This record gives sequence, C-alpha cells and structure tokens, in this order.
Amino acid sequence: MFKKAITFLLISILLVNCKKDKPIVLSPSNYADIINQEFTGDLAFKTTSFVEKYWRIVGNTGFNKSIYKIAEELENAGYILEKNATETAILTYRIEKRPLKNPTWESVNASVEIEGEKEEPLLAHHSNRNMIALNSYSTSKEGVSAEVIYIKDIKKITDIDVKGKIVFAETSPYKIYKSAIIEGKAAGIMTYNNPSYLQPEKNTTSIQFRSIPLDTINKSWAIAMSFAAKERLKKSLEKGRTTLNVKIETNIYPSEELTIIADVKGSNSQKERLIFSAHIQEPGANDNATGVGVALEMASLTAMFIKQKQYQPKRTLTFLWGDEILSTRRYVKEDSIRAKDIKWGISLDMVGEDTEKTGGTFLIEKMPDPSAIWTRGNDKHTEWGGSKMKLEQMKPHYLNDFLIDKFKEQGKRANWVVGTNPFEGGSDHVPFLRENIPSVLFWHFTDQFYHTDNDRIDKVSKTTLKNVGTAALISAYTLLNADEKTAKSILLDLERAAVKRLNEELKQSEIAINKGDAIATQLQIISAWKDWYQKSFATTLGIVSDEKLMNKEIAKSQKLIDSISSIITQKLQDEK
Repeated sequence: MFKKAITFLLISILLVNCKKDKPIVLSPSNYADIINQEFTGDLAFKTTSFVEKYWRIVGNTGFNKSIYKIAEELENAGYILEKNATETAILTYRIEKRPLKNPTWESVNASVEIEGEKEEPLLAHHSNRNMIALNSYSTSKEGVSAEVIYIKDIKKITDIDVKGKIVFAETSPYKIYKSAIIEGKAAGIMTYNNPSYLQPEKNTTSIQFRSIPLDTINKSWAIAMSFAAKERLKKSLEKGRTTLNVKIETNIYPSEELTIIADVKGSNSQKERLIFSAHIQEPGANDNATGVGVALEMASLTAMFIKQKQYQPKRTLTFLWGDEILSTRRYVKEDSIRAKDIKWGISLDMVGEDTEKTGGTFLIEKMPDPSAIWTRGNDKHTEWGGSKMKLEQMKPHYLNDFLIDKFKEQGKRANWVVGTNPFEGGSDHVPFLRENIPSVLFWHFTDQFYHTDNDRIDKVSKTTLKNVGTAALISAYTLLNADEKTAKSILLDLERAAVKRLNEELKQSEIAINKGDAIATQLQIISAWKDWYQKSFATTLGIVSDEKLMNKEIAKSQKLIDSISSIITQKLQDEK
C-alpha cells in the first residue's frame, strides 16, 4: 500500500512538472508578458555588432556578408530555403539576386597629410572611415601631391584656375564635382559640410558620409572632412601655400544586388500579410545595422513560438532585408496581385539608439495626417525635416494610433520614452504609402552621430533594441490575428484618440486666433481632423469578415466625432 502511494505521488509530481514546462500559448491577453520575457535583445545586438563592422552599399563585401549572415541565422531558427521547402512549410526564406546596372564600391584605405608638417595625418581611414566620398577612385600608391585652393564662394569656382589643384570648399562634393573636376580639371576635392545638429564643434572628429558621381572617365576622388580637419587645414592656409598628399585605395567592381525575404505563412488568410522592412546599406551601427538586428531577432523568436506551437498567425508575416527604398519598392510593385494583399508595412530604421549618447528619442513617424499640414502643439518635425503636405495627400488609417498605443504601453512598462513626428519620408515606409498600403517608420532623431563615422556599436543600446522589437512583435501579432473583437477594440481606442485630438486642436486654434490668425484656417483644421478620423474609423473594416455589425459601430463613432467637431466649430465662431 505504501509503495502504491509513493508511486502515485511520483507520477503526480511528474505530471505537474510536465504541465508547468509546457509552453504557454500566446493570446492577445498575454502577448506583452510573454514577448517581454522572451525578447532579450541578445541576437539583435549580436547581429548589429556583425553588420556595423562593414561600410555597406548594395553589392559590396559588407552588404553581401550581412545578407548571408541573416540567412545563416534564419536557418538556425528553423527557416527553410524556399526552393527546398514543401508546400506545408510555415517558415521559409529566399535570397533574390539581380545584376547591378552600375558597379559597386567599397573603401579600403586612405590618408591625407599636410606636406611639411610633422603632426599626425590630417585624416586617416582607420579612425575616419567616412572620409572617402562614395564612388571615389584610388590614387596611385604614391598618392597625389598638389596645392590646396580654398573656394569661399562656390558660385565663383568657374572664374578660378583650379587645374591640377585640390579644391577645398565648405559644401557637398557632389555639388561642385562638375565645376571642379569635369570643367576645372582639378586634381581632387576636399569638402566640409556637417550640419549643426551633429554638434561638430563638440564631435570634432565626426565625418558625415558623402558621395560624388561615378565617373569612369576622370576617375577622380573627393575627401569629406571633420570639423577638426577643416579647422586645421584653414590654419595651414592662413600661413601660406599648402600642399596635401592624398592617398586613397578603393575597390570598384561589377556585382549583384541581393535581397533576403523570410515568410511566416499564415494559417487562414495566407495571402494577406504584414511586412517589416530593414535596409542593410549605409555604413553606421544605428543606421541601420540596428534595424537589421531587430528584424532578425523578431523573425527568430517568431520561429521559436511557431515550433513550440505557442503561436500561429492567421495572416502571413514577412521580413525583408535589402537596399533602402529600392528593395521595398520592388517588392510592392513587381507583383500587383501580391501587393493588393499587403495590409501593413513597417520600416525599422535606426531603432537601437542609446539616447543618452545620441540625443533625441525613439519616434513613430506617422502616416500622413493633418499634422503634416498644420504642425503645431506637441507635433514637431525633426531636424531631418519635412515639407508641408496637402489634404489630398492624407492617408487616413487606424495604424497610426494603434501603434502609438501599443508602443506607449511598452514605454510605460519599461520606463521608455516613445514619441511621434509628422510624416517626413526618406525610408522604407514611403514605397508602401505610394501604393496606398498603410505604413509607418520606427526610428530615432535627433542623432548627433547620424550618418557619421562615430555611429558605432558603443552608441547602441540593447535595452532599446529589446523595447522596439518587443513592442513591434506585440503589435504585429495583434494585427496578424485580428478579428471582429480586435476591430471593435481598435475602433474604441481610435474614437478616444479622435476626441483627444479635436480638443487639442480646439486649444491650438484658440491660441492661434488670439495671435491674429484667420478663423477660416482654424475651421479648416478642425474639419480636416474630423474627416481624417471618420475615414480612419472605416478602415477597421479591413480586419473583419462580417462588415454589417462593424458598420453600425463605425457609424456610431463617426456620429460622435461629427457632433464634437460641430460643437468645437460653433465655439470658435462664437469666440470670434
């Protein structure tokens, strides 16, 4: 009897332990808890460290090594090369290859010395890897020794004899290439033009990368300068004639364009998909090795959940790594049938910053809404800059507020700052938007090391990588399995956002009117926001199978916003 009791007890303990060890199935109620626990940021940081070692443009060594590193990690996670996969495979990937029209380019080494000075070189590639302008050709091994001539007013460059000399100007080398090299027959170009947001007088060694036209005839070169190098060269010129010795080694060669695409196939609505796009090219760590790393950990963690039967998306989840804008644009344009079923596109660009070092904050760049026309109150453009849009360019959709809500929740949980900015463009969200696919950008700005050779791994935060990846996955899983219940929840949140926005715009309009602005303009702003949100409500129909019930809910929300905007309009007119 005692033995039977012991046996029963042991079996019970084993059953309890087995039950405890069984992975928890993911659902909207526990997405945040489980993903926060499992997304460590380790693979994202490791991948960022690998990619950032290379100066990357499409087709060159660093770009291609990054592609194959991603493929290796995808296979480790359980993804199968598409051509080897069966029809039932859920996790697949492919590498698309296309010949490059123009040759690729990579920097190897360079130095610039002021002849007669015993100090360190003016610039050296080992510490300033952005110093060689993209598309520059190599000099001879002995280098080019020539007198420097400073062009203060670049408009007058055609009036100055620069033949055989090195032109030094404070502008973009691309801007003066034709007048200096092609027409003036200069030996080469030295330029400086770091913008103020880089804080050049503080970050004196930073060089923001530059480019010149690919010139197979003149095969010339340009050097981009740091603030420190620019000041030192100016001081040398003040003393008198200055000669520089410039040595450059680059590789320019035919290559192919690689794009890697991974799919997590949906179980029900397989053709419908959400796409995360992360571009590989550009030479920095935050820009954009971090986007590459976050996307890879998201893909790997999703594979783990799939294999452990914790999660199965109804719609397809796609990850795309390639050349910025070009790869994404091709994906959404080359197959019109596929493009019709892309429901959401999200760009991961500069998503891992240690903001204590770089400045700025994490931002969600919104789809075009009226804040891109009337930017006021808490809406602010970044130093990257945005042009004023028109009403016909607006893209009403629930995606803006849905993602802001999810990321704010993660921000509250992790004590992490999440901000937004009006639409500005310039990354992989643009090709989606041009095809009327809802899309936003996840990024950071201002960044005092943006596009400079000081954008290195020490400016990357694993905590930020984790927060962005976690919030992005929570958002993605919610959308991929969205149904009527999800749509109603989004609609309620959207309604609250609309009420909040209209009240804020009332406040801003009252301030504007007190400053003498026309009331007609203020009424137009209120009307624009009302219209934007009423149309956004209707977009929730895209995630339901039965539109009848949802249409009633949408009509209620639209009626409420119509009423509130009418009250606000009347209030503004009464205050006139």
